Amino acid sequence: MNTPYTAHPSAVIDPGATIGQGTRIWHFTHIMPGAVIGDNCIIGQNVFIGDDVVLGNGVKVQNNVSIYTGIVIEDDVFLGPSVVLTNVNNPRANIERKDEFRRTIIKRGATIGANATIVCGHTLGAWCFIGAGAVVTRDVPDYALMTGNPARITGWMSRGGHKLLFDSDDQAYCPTTGEHYRIIAGRIEILELN
Repeated sequence: MNTPYTAHPSAVIDPGATIGQGTRIWHFTHIMPGAVIGDNCIIGQNVFIGDDVVLGNGVKVQNNVSIYTGIVIEDDVFLGPSVVLTNVNNPRANIERKDEFRRTIIKRGATIGANATIVCGHTLGAWCFIGAGAVVTRDVPDYALMTGNPARITGWMSRGGHKLLFDSDDQAYCPTTGEHYRIIAGRIEILELN
């Protein structure tokens, strides 16, 4: 059968999953029915994608990541190797909590580093950067650099992936894109390019 995506023969793609054009799926991945994956995504090996999961376009999921029911990942998000995403706050083996899944939303352009853990029920802002091994237990603002356990804001990142160095006027520039940023009331705003 001819498909608009490429999948390794060892990948299991259940009927009812929707996979966009140009997406590549690697070894030993399992995609459940009801999962929606956008165009031009890369799904690494040993990845699990549950039902009622939405991945936007251009998402890159590295090896050994499980994306459970109720998680929404917008366009151009990067999930590093072995990222942990939860969907229940207080799981127990002897108590079924399928009606207690908490939605997690990862906004456009976010990066989540290797082995980071995202506790469910939070929104990770656009273009935020979660450092390797961080444990996110609350909402994350747009452009925030989060590190540690529990994760806290330790800086701000540009859309080009650079840590922003703010001057005395609370302004910074991205060396890759030339975008001009400003801190206003603890949040980042992009100004017009010079």
